[in-house]
This record gives sequence, structure tokens and C-alpha cells, in this order.
Amino acid sequence: MQTLIIEYSFTIEGKTAPLPVEKQTGNMLNSDNRFINREISWLSFNERVLQEAADKTNPLVQRMRFLGIFSNNRDEFFRVRVATVRRIGALRGKQKLLGGETPQLLLKKIQSIVVNQQSKFEQIYEELINDLKKHNIYVVDETQLTKEQGEFVERFYHEKVRPVLVPIMLQHTNEFPYLRDKPIYFAVKLSKKNDPQQTKYALLDLAPEILPRFVELPGVGKSKCIIILDDIVRYCLNDIFSFFNYDYSEAYTIKITRDAELDIDDDISKSFMEKMSLSLEKRKQGQPVRFVYDANMPVDLLEYFKQRMKFGKDDNVIAGGRYHNFKDFINFPNIGPSYLENKIKSPVPAMHLYYHQSILKEIKKRDHMLHYPYQSFRYFIDMLREAAIDPKVSEIQITLYRVAKKSMVINSLINAARNGKKVVVVIELQARFDEKANIQWSNRMQEVGIKVIHGVSGLKVHSKLLLISRQEKQSTERYAYIGTGNFQEDTSGIYCDEGLFTYDKRITSDVAKVFEFFDKNYKQHIFNHIILSPFSTRKHFIDHIDKEIRNAKAGENAFMIIKMNSMVDEEMMDKLYEASQAGVKIQLIIRGICSIKPGVPGLSDNIEAISIVDKFLEHSRIFYFYDGGKESIYISSADWMVRNLDRRIEVTCPVYDPEIKRELIQMLQIQLKDNVKARILDEIQDNKYVVNNHKSVRAQDAFYYYLKKRKKRIDNKIE
Repeated sequence: MQTLIIEYSFTIEGKTAPLPVEKQTGNMLNSDNRFINREISWLSFNERVLQEAADKTNPLVQRMRFLGIFSNNRDEFFRVRVATVRRIGALRGKQKLLGGETPQLLLKKIQSIVVNQQSKFEQIYEELINDLKKHNIYVVDETQLTKEQGEFVERFYHEKVRPVLVPIMLQHTNEFPYLRDKPIYFAVKLSKKNDPQQTKYALLDLAPEILPRFVELPGVGKSKCIIILDDIVRYCLNDIFSFFNYDYSEAYTIKITRDAELDIDDDISKSFMEKMSLSLEKRKQGQPVRFVYDANMPVDLLEYFKQRMKFGKDDNVIAGGRYHNFKDFINFPNIGPSYLENKIKSPVPAMHLYYHQSILKEIKKRDHMLHYPYQSFRYFIDMLREAAIDPKVSEIQITLYRVAKKSMVINSLINAARNGKKVVVVIELQARFDEKANIQWSNRMQEVGIKVIHGVSGLKVHSKLLLISRQEKQSTERYAYIGTGNFQEDTSGIYCDEGLFTYDKRITSDVAKVFEFFDKNYKQHIFNHIILSPFSTRKHFIDHIDKEIRNAKAGENAFMIIKMNSMVDEEMMDKLYEASQAGVKIQLIIRGICSIKPGVPGLSDNIEAISIVDKFLEHSRIFYFYDGGKESIYISSADWMVRNLDRRIEVTCPVYDPEIKRELIQMLQIQLKDNVKARILDEIQDNKYVVNNHKSVRAQDAFYYYLKKRKKRIDNKIE
């Protein structure tokens, strides 16, 4: 797949795409199957993560961590998406979803794909365990311990594990215990050699949120050993139930996944904060959407649990491996050589920003773009810290969606408030899975006098905005930051995002209007430069696409590149189909869900799409339009999904600075040339790697070195 933006060429697997034939399209745009179902597409994305775990060119420990990412993704998929499909099926019956499937058929397809992926997962895990042995690293279970290791495990168990274990004898409970959806549970069978009638069943919560999942054991010679918490408990299982005098004790891992949707009540006497807190409590008791068990579990034990938990034939009851909650493997330790995990490259210094100098003064001179994680989030923190103590700064306004557990961003805001600044924080309480943390942060900030706005009624605030107001020469000057990612210093090191620092009054005046809207929702504002969901984003991009269509029909160059996380919105995808049929060349870089079908004759001949899954998570949204040679480019917090376009406050910002525009276009060019970690997205969804005879390009590495070379040229005053 060769794609060179400079010449605006468009090829598919080395062959020039034919112009669309109008008569071939017929009723294609009205067809139920013109899109890929979003859930199926998401599973295809997670398959790409699994491919990274299988890829032998990746460092060994990193591959194990990819298994953790895959598992974490799948858990969230069941908690959110499968739960939603089930809910739709209950409410709408056999009404067809995006892609043409009924909810019932879709759930069967999902289960089939999940079972297939689980089989691959277990094969990869076994392969990784064997590969670790080649480096003298052994993941051992309870049957493989030396005497010394056994003694170590017993000490660890009695000191750390036993105090937090709560065994429950199930025959003595009228109601089956409530199982939360995050812990690891053991289903336990206790039996006697000569009296099967005395068999009893029990339940154990392993409390991995308190205890480490991986424990390093005393080594044997040059060998290093790790044992998983599950097997420590198995080793000491007889101790737990010793006073029952059973001959055999067996423990098998089970896991429950529950519906994570929040149910906000409409009691007007309660504050939104109270409603959110109550809803979070209800989430803990969400309906089960998946039950996973160890495939080696005895039939009688499995049937007992299914019966007591009231699982039916249509429920997602899935046989799994020995270990569950594989998300913990994201933190799988490296106890071997450093080359077993990705080498951490030092961040590239910003092009025109320097530590220990006033960030605000530099922003006043020119716009700056930071590219995370290739460049450090520290510049943003330094700007906040500077604003917090600068006597001329009067006000700081910011939107927060997700923040770090130990947030330097919030600490800087608290410092600013203590220094007498007016601080306004728009914090979204409905940030999925971060709701509890955001409520706590909200209370903490209010305690120090920060004005906290809990979003906008009926709309999630997903924009990434900062506005600093400074008194300079009898006037108020504004400095803004618009980003594609959260103000989250932890994820800034692993998420690929863009952050624009600007003093441009065209942008800052519009950002000021956004914050005024947060404070007074009833006021209407006209935004002349930035684009705001749910008010203008959809129309703005449709207008851009229509312009490319007109240019293509007039025989002029018409071209666009769209980079985002997810593309699901039907209207926008239909508009891209229309553009393709008019002759507009369209290149998509979609990390996750992609419901559009590229390269379908008569429908999308002029659309090609790739997905890059690599060591960093591609998270930025960038939109490029040839625009008759003007080359319009935008960064955004919004994907093309109904929720981002119509139900959230999202900001899309034009990039005016010519130098930054070139930088972003170069990034897109590099990504489109990736033939190492890029996969072809098509109707088949088989995630084939881009293969060609061109020089190998690994986009994430290539862009890092591009930034390094460019910085060196700037410092040497070559540019």
C-alpha cells in the first residue's frame, strides 16, 4: 500500500484505484450491509492487539503485557458494549442494528469470535511461558516449587494473603453471595475419598486489588522464578479448609463481568453529585453479561455455580484458562535483561520551548504543538505552575475528563487558587470508570475555593481546553491550550496525542466563549474559528467533504486524510461513500472501530484505510483536506460517532501556523507509509499487515526520529 501525499496519489496494494462507476452503485447506499457492525469491528481491533502479543519481533515481556491489554479491553467490551446490545435486544426485539444484524444474532457472533480469540490467547500465553524459559525466567505453579520456594510461599501466604481471604461455604447460604466484576474468585470443591455424599462447595475472593498478582520467588541457580497469586492460594488451599478434614481440595478460577452502564435517577431533590454517587453504587450490582470459568472445572462444580447464579442457555458462559483477570498482566514484571521490554526513548525537546524559561512568553511569540508521547507533558505542567504563581495571571479555566491518580495538573490548579487566582474547572462526572475519582477530585478542589462546574446538563464535556487570562498593559491577554488527549500525565507517556499552545486571538476568543457557555448555557455564541459539538462539528465536516466533491467533479485535485480512533456515524460514512463515488481520494487511519467498508467496487473504490497498533496507543484525531490547494488541517477531541458529534461538548481546532501544519502533514505521511505495524482495514477484517517492497517504515519510530532531526536543525538555526 503506497500512499504519498505530496503527489496526491492513491493506490491500493500497489495498484491504482479505478474511478467509480456510477451505475454500479445502484442502491448500495440504501443497503443494510453497507457498514460493518461496530461490535464486530471492535473485536477486530482487539484482534490486532492480540497480534502484537503474537509478534515475535516485539520484546518478550512486552508481548506478555499486550495479553494484559487485550484482556482489559475485552473486559470493558463486555461491561459496556455487550451489555448495551443485550439491553437493546430486550427493548427493541429483533430490530436490526448497524451492519444489518439483530441483537440476538449479533450476540451469537460475538460469542463465537470471543471463543476463537480465547483459544488464540491461550496458545500465545503458553508460547510466551516457554520463551521466557529460554531466558531462565520461569512462571511456576504450586506443583513446581522447590522446598525453599515452598517455605517462602507459605510465609508469604500467612503474612500477606491469609488475613484478607474470606472463604464462604455455599451450602450454608440461602442466597448466593454477590460476585463483583473485578476480583478473581475461586470455585472450590471439597471432597472425601470414600464418601462422595460429603462433597461441599466454597467460594474464595483473592483480593488482587490489595495483594500483588505476581510474586518473585527465590531463584534456583541462574534461574529466576515468578509465581502468580492464584497459585500461592492453591498451594495453601488445604490450610484454609483444614478443620473440615476433607481428603481433597480443588480450586478453579471463575470471573463475572457485569453491566457497567450508569442509571441516573430523576429525583429533582438530589444534586447531580448525589445522583452520580448513588448510580455508582448501583453499578456494583449490574446484571451479569459474562461468566468465565476454568475449562478444567469438574462438571458438578460448574453446574452447581450455574444453577445457583441462575445462568440460562443464552447467557455468555465461556470456558477459559487456568488464570483470569489477565488485565493484571499489563504490569507483568521484567526480572530479566532490559531488552525483554521496550527501550524507553528520552523525550524530544519541544521545537521552540525551553525549560526554565517563561512558557507564556514563548507562546506569545508563536504557536507551539506538542506531540505526545514523543515530547514531554512537562511543558504543560510548567505552564500551569508558571500561571499559578505569576502575579499578572488573574484566571485559569480548564476542562477535565480523566486525570492521573496523583495529578500534578490538579495540584497546580489548587496552588493557583491558594495564590489568589480565580480558577474555574469544568469536570465531567460521567467519565466512564473514572466517575468516583472525579467526584473525589471535585470535592477536593471546592474545598480550596476553586469554582467547579459539573459539565453541561444532557451533554458530556469531552473537550480538552485550557485558558489563562493575564493582565498586560491595561488589557487582558489570553493564552490557550487545545488538545486531543486528556490532561493526564500518566497516559501522556503512552498515548499518541497532540497539544496546541496558542496566543492567536482568533482561537483564544473562541475558547473564552466556550468557557462562558459552560457557565451560562442559555447564552448563544457564534464561534468563528473553532468548531464545537454538538452545534457545528457535523455540518462543518460535511461542508468540507462537499467542497472536495465539487472539486473532484470539476476535474480538480480532491483529497482528504482522516485520522481518528473510531468511525461509526452513518451520516458521515455515507458522505464519504458519496465523496468516493465522486472521485475524491480518501485515506483513513483508524485505530479502533471502523464501520465503513473501504475498497468495495461501486461503493468505496476511492477509500483506503489502515490501522496502526504498536507500542503506543494512537489517540489523536487529525483531519486534513486538500481544500483546492489551501490544505486545511484540524486537531480534535472528537471521533466520528453519534455521541461525539451530537451528545458531547467537543472542540475541533484549525491549525493556522504553517510550520505546525507541515509537521502534522509529515506525521500523516509517515503513518500512511507504515509497512511494519499498519494493518489493512477492509470488508473482510482479516487484519492483514501492509506488505510492499518499499523500505521498512515503523511509523511511531520514524516520527520520533523525524522530530529529533527537526529539533537539531532548529537548534543549529538551519530552519
